[in-house]
Amino acid sequence: MAFWIYCTAMCLLVPLIMMYFGWRFLKKPPKRMNSFYGYRTHRSMKNQQTWDFAHEACGKIWVRTGIVMLPVSFVLMLPSLGQGVTQVGVWCVVTVILQMLVMLGTIIPVERALKQNFDQFGRKR
Repeated sequence: MAFWIYCTAMCLLVPLIMMYFGWRFLKKPPKRMNSFYGYRTHRSMKNQQTWDFAHEACGKIWVRTGIVMLPVSFVLMLPSLGQGVTQVGVWCVVTVILQMLVMLGTIIPVERALKQNFDQFGRKR
């Protein structure tokens, strides 16, 4: 049971971190482009305007996605309740892999929004 609680708590960290950084990108985004922190893709780093836009778009998506993923992640861990360590571990790994796929999938709508709002040189359309 203790291992299940630990794994479930670890699985809930991903959506909580997404919600936190989504909120952070919306309220206090990185002021300047950098190679350490922020939504860093080739398209988002064209200029300051694309950088700011990408953080706002990513922030909105991450907050919403994190809110949805939080209860879903908990529900995904329920079938392993009362199971052995191996089964709990497998459920945890599967849940985290799904979370990572969802998190990486959020790149698609942000890049699409950047492409729709900016030309190839980063100028506003």
